[in-house]
Amino acid sequence: MASLTIRKLDERTKDRLRVRAAHHKRSMEDEARNILRAALAEDAATPRDLGQSIHRRFKPLGGLDLRLPAREPMRKPPVPK
Repeated sequence: MASLTIRKLDERTKDRLRVRAAHHKRSMEDEARNILRAALAEDAATPRDLGQSIHRRFKPLGGLDLRLPAREPMRKPPVPK
């Protein structure tokens, strides 16, 4: 197992971690481990599809209705000579 030391953690964050750990009846170390595990599992579950990523990013901004020009009938294919 690897070890991780976190330096320069502000007091507010440390206090919130302590309260959260107590709420879940865990140690601060175990709570931090669970937070990291959940955050990294969430990241791995995100789709790698560019179209879906773009859609998720801009979805909160709302939709857009575009007026498309009328389509013309298909032209006849060229005849080889």
